[in-house]
Amino acid sequence: MSGMITRNLRAKVPRIPGFYVVLCFFGFLLIQTLVVAQEPILASYKRNFLRAGLADKDRILRDAATDEKAPEFIGELYEFALNFILQNVDILQKDTDFTALTLTVIRGLGASGRREAVDNLGQAFFRFQDTLIRVEAVNALAVLGKGDARVVESLNQYLADQNSRFLSGVPSEYPVLSACITALGIIGDDSSYPALFSTMIAGYPEAVTREAASAMQAVPGNLRQYLIGIIRRNPPVEKLAAFNLASNTRKLTGPEQADAAVIALETGLDLFAGNKEEAAAAANMRYAAIRTLRDLRWTRAASLVIKHFYRVQQDYSNGTASREQVVEAIACLGAMGSSEAAQVLALHLGFLNSRMERSGEYDDAVTLGVIQALGEIGDKIAFDYLLYISYLPYPEGIKDAAKEALNRLKW
Repeated sequence: MSGMITRNLRAKVPRIPGFYVVLCFFGFLLIQTLVVAQEPILASYKRNFLRAGLADKDRILRDAATDEKAPEFIGELYEFALNFILQNVDILQKDTDFTALTLTVIRGLGASGRREAVDNLGQAFFRFQDTLIRVEAVNALAVLGKGDARVVESLNQYLADQNSRFLSGVPSEYPVLSACITALGIIGDDSSYPALFSTMIAGYPEAVTREAASAMQAVPGNLRQYLIGIIRRNPPVEKLAAFNLASNTRKLTGPEQADAAVIALETGLDLFAGNKEEAAAAANMRYAAIRTLRDLRWTRAASLVIKHFYRVQQDYSNGTASREQVVEAIACLGAMGSSEAAQVLALHLGFLNSRMERSGEYDDAVTLGVIQALGEIGDKIAFDYLLYISYLPYPEGIKDAAKEALNRLKW
């Protein structure tokens, strides 16, 4: 009886075949091996790195970079190496092997995409004296620091500080300055506009000025709004620099450049400069704006262009404007194509004719400019003034130009 019960109980207990027990055991070992296999690779390189001399440390990192599994650990290894470097920078930074190691690590971090290393890269930038290391640190930050407000703020502040130092007479470290400018253009945060603009107008060599302007154009922000703000509010020298950038950048469309030119012309006409430098900057901005409006034929600016024409006449009479600037103002009036502009030009031609009649004096370039501008507009208001030229002792070239302008009048 008891034997029967025992047999029945054994029959109810499931049996696991020995084969499956062995299979599960080896499967478990395989999984453990695969999980742990990753760690020993990194740990091995770290151990070898710590034990090696300076020259060999660099070789170990280069070997690790060629490991087939390098993408899985190389960034962390470089960051580990950078920690070692920062712990010893004050003692070893003038050692050539240490410098070579540092360059390998910083370049490797930039290529690895290890964003966790940006703080340490920032330390390397500020703590090392070697120019090449500082340049490479900024290059790496340009790649890893995109979207990191701390990195952007740090580089902006560095650039602003360098500008202040340069203006106070302290020589600049141009390779580092250039790398910082380029980095800010790559990172592309519009909070960098002020620092980059200050660099652009600081008086650095032309190459640095161009780099700063290019970086500003590379930043995907509202450059038009920033530049117009400067044109409206900043001192004349800065207004001029901002307008020159606005009128030469491809980031602004033609209408946007024309809008900036209108604001620059209006601001320049209303500005009362405090000294000769400011007065010259304001005048140059007006002249530059006139050229832009002329080239774009921005007819909405006609009233401002007329106002500028009268200002240039006054400046020309007191010797602060050139004949070429008078001719540019006349040409811009012609490009406006309005009856108001035609009336201003016709009256001026009447003045020129009167002077010619009284004294025989005339200015060839100015007279031809007025005639051609009137012909370009084609308003019949100019008829009598153009016709009267044939009765005056002008040279044949001017008389022929007047006949051509008469033929272009619209009736």
